[in-house]
Amino acid sequence: MSIDREKLEAQLAESEDALHRLMTGGQVTKVDYEGHGTEFARPTEQGLRRRINELKRKLGVSRGGGSRRAVF
Repeated sequence: MSIDREKLEAQLAESEDALHRLMTGGQVTKVDYEGHGTEFARPTEQGLRRRINELKRKLGVSRGGGSRRAVF
């Protein structure tokens, strides 16, 4: 397996995990520790889904399970 493929698969797993945390309300947006604060930009659902689809296309993984419009 090439390094690029491994990197893309790791990014896909991270993106899917971030989407799961976002959808379940577990996304961290601000952390305070001993008077020091750090804020993280909260990703949007649409942005995460777009990134996941982009990574799947690059990996040649079908999106599966999605609905398609019937064409006659």
